[in-house]
Amino acid sequence: MFVRLPSFLSGDAILKSNALAGRLALLLAALIWGSSFVIMKNTVDDLPVFLLLAIRFSISFLVLGAVFFRRLQGLDRRFVLGGMLCGVMLITAYSLQTFGLVGTTPGKNAFLTAVYCVLVPFMAWLFFRRRPSVWNWLAAGLCVTGIGLVSLDGGLTMAPGDALSLLSGVCYALHIMALSRLGEKGDVFSLSVIQFGTAALLAWLLHLLTDPGAPMPALQIWPQLGYLSVCCTCVAITLQAVGQKLTPPSQAAILLSLESVFGVLFSLLSGAETISLQLAAGFALIFFSVIISETQLSFLRRR
Repeated sequence: MFVRLPSFLSGDAILKSNALAGRLALLLAALIWGSSFVIMKNTVDDLPVFLLLAIRFSISFLVLGAVFFRRLQGLDRRFVLGGMLCGVMLITAYSLQTFGLVGTTPGKNAFLTAVYCVLVPFMAWLFFRRRPSVWNWLAAGLCVTGIGLVSLDGGLTMAPGDALSLLSGVCYALHIMALSRLGEKGDVFSLSVIQFGTAALLAWLLHLLTDPGAPMPALQIWPQLGYLSVCCTCVAITLQAVGQKLTPPSQAAILLSLESVFGVLFSLLSGAETISLQLAAGFALIFFSVIISETQLSFLRRR
């Protein structure tokens, strides 16, 4: 006897619900990361950069380490050393981005950092001899034009904050190249724990070397630090990992690239950003360059 299952128990319904859950997870991750630019901007006004990063990565390390403790047992030594190297790259990128945020707006910082998406194919060409496609070159041209509109003034000079934000994008691209190789050899959550532990240790050392007399954060700053550490790091990374497993790569790239758009939106809502026509055009060109580089517009072409 054939029994028809209710629609909510059918295979198609389950697949659709998983796909929807994956997209929502990625969208929420992008939303959380977008909000972090304004939070960081407000927090870095009250704390030295390295102290802020040391606390953020220490809390993230402790939370993820407690959750994924069992996955850390029996890890290969080369995998651990690779994770530590990724941690060095991570703290370098975050430091440049945060110092850049001191001298620019959250929206500019978000979009100038996002150029790492466009840089990754050219990093692969440099290190692994994988030639960029025509789409990558098109994206690079749009991205350079957008950067000029966003960061260059009438004298064709760039503010230090914008330059540091761009440089952090280069470091993020290198970090992603290392992660792509190392992530194939081990668990992504174990890798995150090792990275965060290394980044926290280095941030504490740098803080002690550069500003050892700085007081610990005032009580009213800790909610912001908790949000940056738990939501913007632990929760967002978990959402990204889950979402990317349930979502096709081209769609995942589009959803994650909305981080910079949300960054500008939160910056506007907080009053930290004012948008001119030139700035809006620059943001749009950088955003479309990321979409083209990540997806090659495959979502517009029939299968």
